Amino acid sequence: MEAVAKLRNYPTSPRKMRLLADLIRGKKVEKVLAELEHSPKHPAVPLRKLVLSAINNWKQKNGSGDESQLVIKTIFVDGARTLKRMRPAPQGRGYRVRKRSNHVTVIVDVKELIAEAKPAKVEVIEEVVAEIKKTKTKSVKK
Repeated sequence: MEAVAKLRNYPTSPRKMRLLADLIRGKKVEKVLAELEHSPKHPAVPLRKLVLSAINNWKQKNGSGDESQLVIKTIFVDGARTLKRMRPAPQGRGYRVRKRSNHVTVIVDVKELIAEAKPAKVEVIEEVVAEIKKTKTKSVKK
């Protein structure tokens, strides 16, 4: 059973946060925590806290489950409010500075092994290969 954790209105641009989100998407939680702990990027600290929060939420939901099999099932970063400020510019003008912030949502779940789906894919691939061989032999005989 999955667990969700959300970080709201964190004051860094969504683009910078997405760099870290793309780095950890789909990985095991233990590896993610180690990567975020040693990452030099400044959004790594709140993202690490968010992953820890998601793990604790999962523990609360599932009681005594095995957290070593947890993976980041979904992580996405959305834009939040943008604070608009003015910066002095030449000749009495003012440039607009947009101070962006973001929302991050993390969903963790136990990794499930899908062993039944693989044989079906293999059968389909074998059928396609057989059809290709038939069409090649027909074109060669002509």
